[in-house]
Amino acid sequence: MKGDIVPGTPDQLSVEEFEQIAAFAEREIETVRFEFVGGRMGLRKATDGNHGSIVMWLIRTWLPSWPELGLYPSRGLRVEVHRQGRVLPDGVLAPVGHFAGDGDWSDPDGVLMTMEITSYDSDTHHLDRVEKPRAYAEAGIPVHLLIDRDKRSVVVHSEPHPDDGYRDLHTVRFGGEVKLPDPVGMVIDTEVLKQYVG
Repeated sequence: MKGDIVPGTPDQLSVEEFEQIAAFAEREIETVRFEFVGGRMGLRKATDGNHGSIVMWLIRTWLPSWPELGLYPSRGLRVEVHRQGRVLPDGVLAPVGHFAGDGDWSDPDGVLMTMEITSYDSDTHHLDRVEKPRAYAEAGIPVHLLIDRDKRSVVVHSEPHPDDGYRDLHTVRFGGEVKLPDPVGMVIDTEVLKQYVG
């Protein structure tokens, strides 16, 4: 499942070794991809239909108002201190064409927002609610959106700080309106998310 962790430390597995494993897996095993967060390698398998429907809903939400921005599903990013982490956010908001010419992993410079959707597995709390927001803040990504299906809420993280993580967190229950701060600057109605829980 998304978030299954293979124990390790940065001393045991280098970023270069991780990238070789991840590239091999993507070529040979198309249904899984790997992440490297907090010095640990995580396995990310295919997601359920509701998860994919949320991603599509967000893509369709952005397109009419901001055609110059793209919400890229599972775009690999280099994060954490010295860009030693490798993550696959459920969505990355950036200008259209921003990642052209990049390989599997892109620098987060110019990324406006990352988005994660919780999965129903044992490591969701640690990975989606703790490790990834910390990594995105360290990388200086201005906004992080967490769609928490377990808690039926949306959490907007903003004001990233490399040492403290995101300094501003705002939570809205499914059904309410969520204001995404600048540089995103958008309000979204989350009523539709109620149908994608479970």
